[in-house]
This record gives sequence, structure tokens and C-alpha cells, in this order.
Amino acid sequence: MTPAAFAGRDARAPIEDFSGETMGTSWSLHAVAPPATTMRGVEAAFDLVVAQMSQWKADSDLSRFNRAPSGRWHRVPDELAHIVEAALRIARASGGAFDVGMGRLTEAWGFGSAGPVERPPEGRAGPENRTIDFDPVIRHIRRAEGAALDLSGIAKGYAVDLAAEWLLDMGVRHFLLEVGGELRGEGVRPDGQPWWVDVEMPPTASVAPWRIALHDLSVATSGNYRRGFRADGQHYSHSFDPRTGRPIVNGVASVTVLHRSCTLADGWATALTVLGPEAAMGLADEQGLAACVITGDREYVSRAWRAMLD
Repeated sequence: MTPAAFAGRDARAPIEDFSGETMGTSWSLHAVAPPATTMRGVEAAFDLVVAQMSQWKADSDLSRFNRAPSGRWHRVPDELAHIVEAALRIARASGGAFDVGMGRLTEAWGFGSAGPVERPPEGRAGPENRTIDFDPVIRHIRRAEGAALDLSGIAKGYAVDLAAEWLLDMGVRHFLLEVGGELRGEGVRPDGQPWWVDVEMPPTASVAPWRIALHDLSVATSGNYRRGFRADGQHYSHSFDPRTGRPIVNGVASVTVLHRSCTLADGWATALTVLGPEAAMGLADEQGLAACVITGDREYVSRAWRAMLD
């Protein structure tokens, strides 16, 4: 989009800034000509995601689902059903690298509502069935006995999309919205420039960060360095490999995905992190995903990512 997008408008129109906290992290919004209800509307979108999808709130729809009897179909709110359906599509396409049924594992390793642990749990994960099912006709979900729903690998991206769609419905066409490092940019700045953002790089990497123009585009980064703990001289990541039931040890430091949907960018960044660099690039090319993987000081980019440079 060019400055002509603002034809008939003041190119010096102010950008209003908003910020706050949600989902255990911070959020920010830069918007051109937003309505007076912007703060309230954006926070309402975030509050809905927390009320439905938080594993830290005992009265959330997700927590109630995890406490309900396994093996039975349960009706859940439309938003929760939608995000479970999207997550299961990524799970199937990634060969199980994305698994929203690992809630018991993440709790046992100290990454859930029970809080951190000082040492990793003993033994390896058992063969329990962690399946989460979705029925597209009745839009109900159910879980296997060994499963507990955990949407931490996709919920932030969905929160961005939900708030962004509210802004668009309110007539706000130009904004940059961020929740905990997941971003969505719509339209352009008043001077016609896109919303420029730098891709977050691991703190130990010497790779120069990419600068991306978020024009009707989202970006999400899964950083293996962000959360974890050390025990006996070893670092344990918060990123789990569903195939082993343990934190990943594939050398991936971060994965960044660009997508129109912040929900899918978030979920796919999580899945590609688990796969490792070569398999991640193969799947990204197969799915047409613009993805960048950082391992140490080495960078891998997909065909769709390279195409965006042309």
C-alpha cells in the first residue's frame, strides 16, 4: 500500500498508543484514529481468551473441561472450539509435532498452573493416550484419559486476532497490535510507511535480525530460550516434543513464522520448533509457510520466506 491509501486524510494524523498486561505478559497497540472505546474493546477480547483458554484460572472453560470426565463429548464456547479445531489441523499437518493434549506433562515439568519445579520429573513419559478430539458437526470436544488441554502454544496468537478483528469491525483500518511478542499489522502508518518490526533473535545468536513490513500480516516467534529451568547443569526448555514427552534437544533456538493469521503463525512456530531445522524447513516448504529457524549462529529460511525478499 502506498501513501495514496491515506488520500483525503491528514498524513500527520496522530497514532494513539495503548498498553497493558494480559495472559501473563504485556500487550501494546498503535492505532490511527481509534474510537474512544478502544482500550475497553481490546481488553474485552483478551479477557474472553483468558476466561475460556487459561490453564491458570480454575474457573476457565479449559480448566473445567480438563476436570470433567474423559471420554465424553463436552460443549464449549465457540471461540474455544474454533481454536481447538485450528490446533488439531496443525497437529495433523505436522505429524503430531503440535500437541494440545500435553497439559499433564507441562504441569509435571513446572510450566503450568502449579508453578515451577526445581528438578525434572523422574522417568520418561508413559504411553498414555493424550488425544483431544473435535466434532465439526456438533462442535464439541472430548479428551482421552491421559490428555489435558493446553493451548499455550497458540492462544496468544488467537488473542491478537480476536482483538484485531474487533478493531477492524469498529472501522480501525491502520494499526499494529502485539501480545507477548506476537504481532499483527493492518494497513499503514499515516505517512504511508508500513508497520516495520524487527524479528526477535535469541540473545546468544550473532545473526542479524530481520526487519519486516507488517502490512496485513502477522508474525510469531517461538523462542526456546524464553522459559525453562536449569537442574544439574542442564537447561530444560518449555518446548516439548510430543514424541518423547520431554523438552526438545534439537538445537533450535527460535522459529519465526509470517502468516495472515496470527493464530496460525503462533501455532506453526510452536510446531516447527519441535521438528528441528531440516524437518521444519521441509514442512514449511510443503505447507507454503514463510518461516525462519535459528540454531546457534546458523539461519534457515523457507522458500516462501525467501520469496518475500524479492
